Amino acid sequence: MFFHCQLVILILVLTLDGQEEAVPHSRPYMVLLEEHMRNGQKRYCGGFLLNEDFVMTAAHCQGRSYKVLLGLHDFQDKNGVQIISVEQTFPHIFYDETNLKNDIMLLKLSSKAKFSDKVRPIALAGPGDGLQPKSCIVSGWGKTDENKRYMSFKLMEDNVTLINNPLCAKENMYCSEGRIGPHHGDAGIPLVCEDGKAYGVASGIFKPASGDLQIHRYTKIPDYRSWIDSIIENVLRNSDFICWAT
Repeated sequence: MFFHCQLVILILVLTLDGQEEAVPHSRPYMVLLEEHMRNGQKRYCGGFLLNEDFVMTAAHCQGRSYKVLLGLHDFQDKNGVQIISVEQTFPHIFYDETNLKNDIMLLKLSSKAKFSDKVRPIALAGPGDGLQPKSCIVSGWGKTDENKRYMSFKLMEDNVTLINNPLCAKENMYCSEGRIGPHHGDAGIPLVCEDGKAYGVASGIFKPASGDLQIHRYTKIPDYRSWIDSIIENVLRNSDFICWAT
């Protein structure tokens, strides 16, 4: 059970076991988030573009300031990549950093993203999208081997299969299990399922003390749609902002 497990936060990098390189720019919604920490260091998380003004990521990817990289495939080749700073951050008001509940955050860009064949938003799943999906894809720039020190220069991806787990459902999470999936670092990458919509935000991993397969957790986007929509609507209307809970 979850309270017998060790929670591992996904910060800095992503490990995708059995991964392969994504077709360049086949996932134009992908964002690499560069965080500037209060100690002067940098770290990286993943994210994804919702519209020309907003990016979504995990709430535990909080820093002093941010830049987002749009249209990136190869970290060594930034030709044509859009680099935009973040103007406002909106972590969920009930985010709990101890157990990563409500681990979701919106970022308001300081200038609008310019859409192209390399930069496009992704649609979000909502409560009306039916039963839990099964086959999904995760992608990121994280380490390709846990023994390696540095992240991957190129965008990698892998398939994951979601499981039915009552504890995950209770905590507004989707879950997959096993070595395949996001590992240490790169929180905030999207869980993209059969219909091409983003269903989840990569959050953390449970490693059961029993030695059972580890469980990857993704914040369940359909359960937060009213919160997401209220933030975007209020900010874009420049009205007095109220951070509604789900």
